[in-house]
Amino acid sequence: MAIFNYGQTEIDHLRKRDKRLGQMIDRIGLLEPGVTSDIFSALVNSIVAQQISSKAAETVWGRVKDRFVKITPERMASATVEKVQCCGMSMRKASYIKGMAEACVKGEIDLDALWGLPDEEVVKRLSSLHGIGVWTAEMILIFCMQRPDIVSWNDLGIRRGMMRLYELDELSRADFERYRKRYSPYGTIASFYLWEMTDGTDD
Repeated sequence: MAIFNYGQTEIDHLRKRDKRLGQMIDRIGLLEPGVTSDIFSALVNSIVAQQISSKAAETVWGRVKDRFVKITPERMASATVEKVQCCGMSMRKASYIKGMAEACVKGEIDLDALWGLPDEEVVKRLSSLHGIGVWTAEMILIFCMQRPDIVSWNDLGIRRGMMRLYELDELSRADFERYRKRYSPYGTIASFYLWEMTDGTDD
């Protein structure tokens, strides 16, 4: 699997801009987040995983891959909603997936064109699809497109990580934005470490 490419330049910048984050990075060490360049497949996977456990999502996603082999807009658009749903997901999720595939096939959205667009426009276009919200679009920016400066307010793990890092009882949007700007232009790398701080915890 491909991994998100970052190194000493990004680490040195974050260490210089934020002492606490720098100490956390030094303690944790270099991370190797997995990425994929297949935006459509990642979007389908994200819909599958909505509102179910990680284990259940892996099971359903495995069935989708076994049934369709290649997760392409053309293949998913040509399938019936029932065939998609039979992989173990709700009819609503199956409808979202088929609708998204049809939008791609009809040219209503051009996933290849997203690579040349700024972050905000990518989020706008992806979140216009039924079943895809802002958080999912932001995760596509990170784990598919490897955009370097994404820190998601919509991600609970990110917010929890900030609260732990700075020993806060609560996190206002203003404080979040202040930290986000501090991390820029390597906010994505900061996000990886904020996630790592809360990985496997529920509190």
